[in-house]
Amino acid sequence: MEKLQVQFLGGSGTVTGSKFYLHSEEIKILVDCGVFQGTKELRKQNWEPLPIKVDEVDFVVLTHGHLDHCGYLPLLVKQGFRGNIIGTAPTLEIAKIILEDSAKIHEEEAERANAEGYSKHDPALPLYTQEDVVRTLKFFKSIEEGEIVMLSPQCTACFKYNGHIIGSSFIEIVLHGKVLVFSGDVGREADHLLHLPKRPKWADYLFVESTYGDKDHPDEDVEGIVQDLVDQTVRERGTLIIPSFAVERLQSLMYLLWKLYDKNKIPNIPIFVDSPMGINVLEVFERYPDWHKLDTHEYQNMCNHVTLVSSYRETWETIDDPRPKIVIAGSGMVTGGRVLTYIKQLAERKSTTILLVGFQAEETRGRKLLEGAKELKMFGKYIPIKAKVAHLESLSAHAGQSELLSWMGDIKNVPEKVFLVHGEKETMGIYKDKIYEKYRWNCHIPELYEIVEIPI
Repeated sequence: MEKLQVQFLGGSGTVTGSKFYLHSEEIKILVDCGVFQGTKELRKQNWEPLPIKVDEVDFVVLTHGHLDHCGYLPLLVKQGFRGNIIGTAPTLEIAKIILEDSAKIHEEEAERANAEGYSKHDPALPLYTQEDVVRTLKFFKSIEEGEIVMLSPQCTACFKYNGHIIGSSFIEIVLHGKVLVFSGDVGREADHLLHLPKRPKWADYLFVESTYGDKDHPDEDVEGIVQDLVDQTVRERGTLIIPSFAVERLQSLMYLLWKLYDKNKIPNIPIFVDSPMGINVLEVFERYPDWHKLDTHEYQNMCNHVTLVSSYRETWETIDDPRPKIVIAGSGMVTGGRVLTYIKQLAERKSTTILLVGFQAEETRGRKLLEGAKELKMFGKYIPIKAKVAHLESLSAHAGQSELLSWMGDIKNVPEKVFLVHGEKETMGIYKDKIYEKYRWNCHIPELYEIVEIPI
């Protein structure tokens, strides 16, 4: 009997770096190709070549365009990959935006480190460059949601809508009749912008995300909390800084703030969206209306209600603006991007509030802020934090525990094995027990680089 090997090259024992390598005599597929984020030990692995023969990989299939699912692609191409990178059209557009932005940030950080001499490496180098991204985009190939794609005579793939961010899907790979389902990141059941996630009906092997496998999102009065923070910001003539992922979260925040203003719940406080990447993502929303709930009128009103900041000159003008204001800027876990400049300049003021939205991975600056850090290291220096820190979990784009259990509840068979991926170890232990309690399914928590064999 032929065997399929699955090697867990990322997203195993940790939330980030999703990469699952399927290889048989017939075909070799990489499901997702993300970078590690968070701890220094994890991030160091982004610099290591993959322990596989990259030039033998036939396809990369992408569940969605977030950096921890697509950010390693330029390195894969540098290591010899020459196959097709397949995803839905909005996923590939999002991936392009995110990769271009990521390369630019890597180049700028290397340049700054060399100029200021705070890197241990001489010279400091970017993880990859914008030229590397241009070479990578040549391998992109879009498919329709729900379309069955023939990858080889005995292997098909189908991408199905699963919320989370625009373009996102779970992927069903059928090889010699065995159905392998990769959840990607499952979206929320009640999302401001996105439709209800579709659900798998059959899975011989299920690879399911575990980000919030240990708990449900709190039942927060999101509008009330944001309204209070805005009122406080106006009273104190301060700045409400909201670090945000450029994809989905930023658009959700824009929509929430516009709705609050439209209902006369907050004043017409200036709202600055400082994320060139987020602005590009807004255009993807405009081009793919079938992928989200907003109609053209709502979309235009939402965009007209904010000031879009694109240049660094405008960033400094926004910082110097004396009015009470809201600033939404990337990145969501405060790992990089424009939000660092705002925090560096404004976090020493007691009138500043930093509102963290959604999951904050271990060792990220966002997690440190949540845990009460009094200073943050940025650009090689420690910045005192006197700003207030608030947190909203319920705006997360990830399904909570009950939603995840519900998402897998339409599977008609008993999977031969369920692999828990894309989560922290303690979380996955709780999630594993919950799945067994509800469905009596056999779950496994793979280690990083572990190889499992599947008979086909």
